[in-house]
Amino acid sequence: MQADSPVIHEILRLKKERNAIILAHNYQIAEVQDIADLTGDSLELSRAAASMEGDVIVFCGVDFMAETAAILSPEKTVLLPAADACCPMAEMITAAELRLVKTRYPDAAVVCYVNTTAEVKAESDICCTSSNAVNVVNSLDEDQVIFVPDRNLARYVARFTKKEILPWEGFCIVHDQITPEHVRNAQKRHPKAKVLVHPECRPEVIDLADHVASTSGIIRHVCTSQETTFIVGTEVGILHRIKKECEKKNCYPLSDAAVCRNMKKTGLSTVRDALRTLRPRITVPEDVGQQARCAIDRMLAL
Repeated sequence: MQADSPVIHEILRLKKERNAIILAHNYQIAEVQDIADLTGDSLELSRAAASMEGDVIVFCGVDFMAETAAILSPEKTVLLPAADACCPMAEMITAAELRLVKTRYPDAAVVCYVNTTAEVKAESDICCTSSNAVNVVNSLDEDQVIFVPDRNLARYVARFTKKEILPWEGFCIVHDQITPEHVRNAQKRHPKAKVLVHPECRPEVIDLADHVASTSGIIRHVCTSQETTFIVGTEVGILHRIKKECEKKNCYPLSDAAVCRNMKKTGLSTVRDALRTLRPRITVPEDVGQQARCAIDRMLAL
């Protein structure tokens, strides 16, 4: 990060003036990660923001993440610097579609991945993250589970439960494009490397991995492992944080094409502009927020 950058100086000035907190997802560009108060995964950031002192949350991520922050911190002003930074997977299911599925399986519990809109969370019994999805599903009394929206995460969970998992056919456009061929090619280039992948990857990719974990889980594994060389199967933005926190480890992307364009829409200028104008602001209707909060709180209570 160029500490003498005029844009960075203005961001720091405005942050103090607004009493703001800057949060950056692990997939953000390096410059944005470097000016953040905290970098992490989506729910980790939202929970932290709820306990941090500040009047304004600048969420450098995508829309559902800012919504979750608004749900957990309704008294704070939540900004999404890139107004059009959406999550295609979250948009693959609507609340109306979920209500229809629920009528077809009235005895099933609904587990929604945190990568969903507030309206979908409000229609769900409980939320989950990629790191706790198995525990969440196994905590339920119901034998049938409607799992939305990620089919790959649902199939991963199905490996570790006796419950019947009914997956919605959504997917992450970044992780779903990773193939076994990508794994084999990366292993040829780095034969001594351990393969780490995100559970949003396809089952046949997971079968070839040495370790499966969330973004934060991958970072922890790299930093604590006795191994020194890794092939990382998730969005390439994570490599910047790994390099900062585990500089002695060698990490290579499983696929150079694993880039989330929506995550890259946020830049230093958009962060500055958001702090200047307090726009774009993300709000959630009170009734929707309260229902969605119930699904999130039920997960957090585990």
